[in-house]
Order: sequence, then structure tokens, then C-alpha cells
Amino acid sequence: MSKILVVDDEVQIRTLLSRMLELEGYEVCQAGDCRTALKQLELQSPDVALCDVFLPDGNGVDLVSSIKKTAPNVEIILLTAHGNIPDGVQAIKNGAFDYITKGDDNNKIIPLVSRAVEKARMNVRLEKLEKKVGQTYSFDSVLGDSKALKDAVSLARKVSGTDVPVLLTGETGTGKEVFAQAIHYNSKRAGQNFVAVNCSSFSKELLESEMFGHKAGSFTGALKDKKGLFEEASNGTIFLDEIGEMAFELQAKLLRILETGEYIKIGDTKPTRVNVRIIAATNRNLPEEIAAGRFREDLFYRLSVFQIHLPPLRERAGDVRLLAKAFVKNFSARLARPVTDITSAFLEALEQQPWKGNIRELRNVIERSLIVSEGERLDVADLPFDIQNAHYEQSDETSPDSFELSAMERRHIARVLEYTKGNKTEAARLLKIGLTTLYRKIEEYGI
Repeated sequence: MSKILVVDDEVQIRTLLSRMLELEGYEVCQAGDCRTALKQLELQSPDVALCDVFLPDGNGVDLVSSIKKTAPNVEIILLTAHGNIPDGVQAIKNGAFDYITKGDDNNKIIPLVSRAVEKARMNVRLEKLEKKVGQTYSFDSVLGDSKALKDAVSLARKVSGTDVPVLLTGETGTGKEVFAQAIHYNSKRAGQNFVAVNCSSFSKELLESEMFGHKAGSFTGALKDKKGLFEEASNGTIFLDEIGEMAFELQAKLLRILETGEYIKIGDTKPTRVNVRIIAATNRNLPEEIAAGRFREDLFYRLSVFQIHLPPLRERAGDVRLLAKAFVKNFSARLARPVTDITSAFLEALEQQPWKGNIRELRNVIERSLIVSEGERLDVADLPFDIQNAHYEQSDETSPDSFELSAMERRHIARVLEYTKGNKTEAARLLKIGLTTLYRKIEEYGI
């Protein structure tokens, strides 16, 4: 049930308004002055406030500002017996939902309250959504205890409060876009758009149109004006992933934006001005690209005002277990596959991998493992065959039983299964054993 706060120093009017609202199914609380209204606001948490302009200890127009500071989601409707335009204008500026005159507009009060209640509910939903987004893309969501990662997070926190360009470097899959989003959502631009574009996903011509937009008739198929991604990101942040893949000719346009905040759309004659923060990312060695003539040196220096290197997973000792457990928890809930136990062998096998695809590869392996697992326990047998093989081989090297026939047989069966991509019928044919025998040995060896 929605709650309405009625603020009026005249008892009769206050009682009448309260009765009208109660008949409509609203819960009502009352106040006769500003001081009591602010106290009721704290105690009752109303959705909407109906407030008189002239109160014994203050002005309703000023009270709007006080209410909005204390409870920004509350919508306020001002009521006055002597309406005037300056008060109405100031009330709206202070954050009031509407401003109406008593008596003449009594028939408007209920519909207006209904609309204000809906707006207040929307305010609450948006606040929850923003909070959720903020938590999702906060620096706290970046998991890892290694010094290299903590140093990267520390730098990103420091730069997030500024508007300077940021260049994120690191291998593919190290979480560059996650860092870019965290920087954006922890900046003063958090309430504006975050636009991501992969520079390697488009041809030169298409990328230019997508990034900068075009005018109607500028080329075949350009039937109407199109806003570019830079324009969409105005007042917010644009994330240019794989910046090292951008065509050399387009780099000059990007440089102009960095230097002047302006660019010219395809087919246009006058510049378009934007206020946008640029975060770029690359897995390439840009100094080498500059030496090879594929990347502009002046653009590199403008982009790399603040450079952050994200370490590969193989250099983050101890973080594999932490990330694996987090991914298991996440996918377990998403796939409705409850996991109560993760064996130490499973985690050891993950730690033995080079993870050339870094966090992205680890994430994919965990998701696959949960899909193929049959119980509430994750073990080595749930991992892809190549990871199983690597684990068994590494384990056997240090085992006194490494030369036993059974150990060699286990490795061989695992290799054949990897070769056949898990096809047991084909594996049994290649091994020249019965399918039943193969199943028995798979179970016996925990492959």
C-alpha cells in the first residue's frame, strides 16, 4: 500500500485531504508544519508528499529541497490557496512533481497523486537497478589477491575520478572491458552512457560510419542521417577495444577528438562537438606497431596519458582458485546445478594450466565442467580431456608409480579420448577393445 504524507497547518483541509486519499486506498500520515513533516518523513517513509506552501515555520517551496535531500525518491505535490507563477517555477526547480491551486484543482488531486506514486515507485526501481549495476561493475567485483592485479586496481581507482584518457594493455581475456566499466561506473560520468566498440569487428568503412555517423546521401544506402557511437556516448564514456586494429586513416579522426573534442561525420561539412571520455584497450605491443608504421605515434601518446597493464592469469599466483570458486558459484546458480564440493585435484588441475586465453578461458572451462558434471561434486573427470591429460601426466612425473602399466594405460586412454573429442565408440575402435571394457576403465581410472 502506498503512503502519502499530507502537510498543511489547517486541520480541516488536512483532514479532508487525508479522508479523500484513504478512500482511494492510500495510507496517510499528517503534519502541520515543516519540522513535523521532516520527522514524519523519517519515521513513515512516504511515497508522495502533499504539501501546503504557507506553513507556520517555513515555506513549502523551500521544504521541497529539504525533503529531496533527505529522501530523493519521494515525489512532492505543492498545494496553495494563492498560486503564483514564480513559486511554481521555483518549486519545480527544487524538485517538486507538480504545483496546483487549492479549490480550483481539487478534482485533479487524486489522478495527480496516482501519477506521483508511479513516479516514486519508478524512482525506487531505478535506484535499485543503479545500485545493482554499481555493484556489478565496481572494483570490488575484480577478483584476485596477486600484487600485480591489486596494483592495476589501485591505479584504476585513482584515474576513475578524472576525465583523462586511459589505455588498458594486456593479453586477450585479462578483463580489460571489466576494468573499463569499473572506471566508468566509479566516475562522475556513471549516470551517462557507457558505449563499447570492438575496432576489429568492422571494416574500415563500416567502422567509420559506426563510430562517427553519417549524413543522408553521403554514400549508397545512406538513406537518412545516422548518429555515431561517439555521439551516443556524449557526456559518458566510449570504450575502444582492440584499438591497435583500427585503420590508420581513422586514427587521425580519433586524434582530433582527443585534441579538440570535434569530428566531422561522413558527408558533413561542419564539425560535431562531443564531450566524451575515451578508454582504449589493446593486446598488441603499440610501440612495435608504431615502428612498423601501423599506428600513429601522436595518437599513442594522447591515448596513453594514463596506462594500466593487466597481468595474465599465469602471473597471478593463487588467483586461479579464487576465480574458479567464484565462477562455480555464479554458474551453479545460473544453470540450477548445485555444487557442494570441489575436489583439490580439480583445482590443482586448473592451476597447472598456462591459460593462454586467461580469465575468459577459465570461465568457459568452469561453465563446461558444470554442464557435464552429473553430481554435486566437481572432479578432474569433469574437465576437458586435454586438461585431464596434462594433470595426470604432471602428477605421474612425481609419482613413484609413474612407470606402472596402469598409469601408462590411463594416459593413453585419455589421449585417445581427447583425439576422438570424447567419442567413446570411436575410441574403443582405435584402442581395439570393447565399448564395455572402455567404460569400465574410464570409471576405474576416473578419466
